[in-house]
Amino acid sequence: MTTSVIEISEPTAESVKVSENTLSVDLSDGRTISVPLEWFPRLLHATRVERNNLRLIGRGHGIHWEDIDEDINIEGLILGRPSGESQESFRNWLAQRKIGKSSIKKK
Repeated sequence: MTTSVIEISEPTAESVKVSENTLSVDLSDGRTISVPLEWFPRLLHATRVERNNLRLIGRGHGIHWEDIDEDINIEGLILGRPSGESQESFRNWLAQRKIGKSSIKKK
Protein backbone atom coordinates (compact mmCIF):
# COMPACT_ATOMS: atom_id res chain seq x y z
CA MET A 1 0.00 0.00 0.00
CA THR A 2 1.34 3.37 -1.00
CA THR A 3 0.46 6.57 0.79
CA SER A 4 1.24 10.04 -0.34
CA VAL A 5 1.55 13.14 1.72
CA ILE A 6 -0.24 16.24 0.60
CA GLU A 7 1.23 19.46 1.83
CA ILE A 8 -1.30 22.19 2.39
CA SER A 9 0.11 25.64 2.77
CA GLU A 10 -1.72 28.48 4.41
CA PRO A 11 -2.53 31.24 1.93
CA THR A 12 -0.84 34.58 2.44
CA ALA A 13 -1.94 38.13 1.74
CA GLU A 14 -0.82 39.61 -1.55
CA SER A 15 -2.66 42.92 -1.40
CA VAL A 16 -4.98 44.78 0.96
CA LYS A 17 -7.68 47.36 0.34
CA VAL A 18 -9.51 49.29 3.06
CA SER A 19 -12.67 51.20 2.19
CA GLU A 20 -14.98 53.17 4.47
CA ASN A 21 -16.78 49.95 5.48
CA THR A 22 -14.73 46.95 4.35
CA LEU A 23 -11.33 45.31 4.68
CA SER A 24 -10.53 43.23 1.57
CA VAL A 25 -7.49 40.98 1.27
CA ASP A 26 -6.37 39.25 -1.93
CA LEU A 27 -4.85 35.87 -1.04
CA SER A 28 -2.09 33.90 -2.71
CA ASP A 29 -4.55 31.09 -3.54
CA GLY A 30 -6.73 33.39 -5.68
CA ARG A 31 -9.43 34.13 -3.12
CA THR A 32 -10.39 37.56 -1.85
CA ILE A 33 -11.68 37.83 1.69
CA SER A 34 -13.80 40.84 2.63
CA VAL A 35 -14.91 41.58 6.16
CA PRO A 36 -16.74 44.54 7.70
CA LEU A 37 -14.55 47.16 9.38
CA GLU A 38 -16.83 46.79 12.40
CA TRP A 39 -14.84 43.63 13.15
CA PHE A 40 -11.79 45.84 13.78
CA PRO A 41 -12.81 48.95 15.74
CA ARG A 42 -9.41 50.64 15.44
CA LEU A 43 -9.67 50.48 11.65
CA LEU A 44 -13.27 51.68 11.82
CA HIS A 45 -12.18 54.77 13.80
CA ALA A 46 -9.02 55.42 11.77
CA THR A 47 -8.69 58.14 9.18
CA ARG A 48 -8.34 57.26 5.51
CA VAL A 49 -4.62 58.10 5.69
CA GLU A 50 -4.16 55.84 8.74
CA ARG A 51 -6.08 53.00 7.06
CA ASN A 52 -3.90 53.21 3.97
CA ASN A 53 -0.63 53.26 5.92
CA LEU A 54 -0.29 49.49 6.16
CA ARG A 55 2.30 46.86 5.42
CA LEU A 56 2.29 43.11 5.08
CA ILE A 57 4.25 41.35 7.82
CA GLY A 58 5.50 37.78 8.28
CA ARG A 59 5.76 37.19 4.54
CA GLY A 60 2.07 37.96 4.07
CA HIS A 61 0.78 36.11 7.14
CA GLY A 62 -0.31 39.37 8.73
CA ILE A 63 -1.10 43.05 8.19
CA HIS A 64 0.22 45.88 10.35
CA TRP A 65 -1.03 49.45 10.70
CA GLU A 66 1.68 51.48 12.45
CA ASP A 67 -0.40 54.62 13.04
CA ILE A 68 -3.14 52.82 14.96
CA ASP A 69 -1.10 49.96 16.42
CA GLU A 70 -3.27 47.29 14.78
CA ASP A 71 -2.19 43.84 13.61
CA ILE A 72 -4.45 41.38 11.83
CA ASN A 73 -3.42 37.83 11.07
CA ILE A 74 -4.56 36.24 7.81
CA GLU A 75 -5.44 32.92 9.41
CA GLY A 76 -7.89 34.76 11.68
CA LEU A 77 -9.53 36.41 8.68
CA ILE A 78 -9.86 33.07 6.90
CA LEU A 79 -11.46 31.57 10.01
CA GLY A 80 -13.82 34.52 10.38
CA ARG A 81 -12.40 35.86 13.66
CA PRO A 82 -13.05 39.52 14.45
CA SER A 83 -10.73 41.57 16.66
CA GLY A 84 -9.89 39.99 20.00
CA GLU A 85 -9.18 43.35 21.64
CA SER A 86 -11.02 43.90 24.91
CA GLN A 87 -13.56 46.69 25.21
CA GLU A 88 -11.46 48.28 27.95
CA SER A 89 -8.33 48.31 25.80
CA PHE A 90 -10.24 49.82 22.88
CA ARG A 91 -11.83 52.51 25.10
CA ASN A 92 -8.37 53.45 26.42
CA TRP A 93 -6.98 53.66 22.89
CA LEU A 94 -9.91 55.78 21.73
CA ALA A 95 -9.55 58.12 24.72
CA GLN A 96 -5.82 58.57 23.95
CA ARG A 97 -6.68 59.49 20.37
CA LYS A 98 -9.09 62.16 21.56
CA ILE A 99 -6.50 63.57 23.97
CA GLY A 100 -3.88 63.63 21.23
CA LYS A 101 -6.20 65.41 18.78
CA SER A 102 -7.24 68.04 21.34
CA SER A 103 -3.60 68.86 22.21
CA ILE A 104 -2.77 69.29 18.51
CA LYS A 105 -5.65 71.78 18.08
CA LYS A 106 -4.39 73.87 21.03
CA LYS A 107 -0.95 74.42 19.45
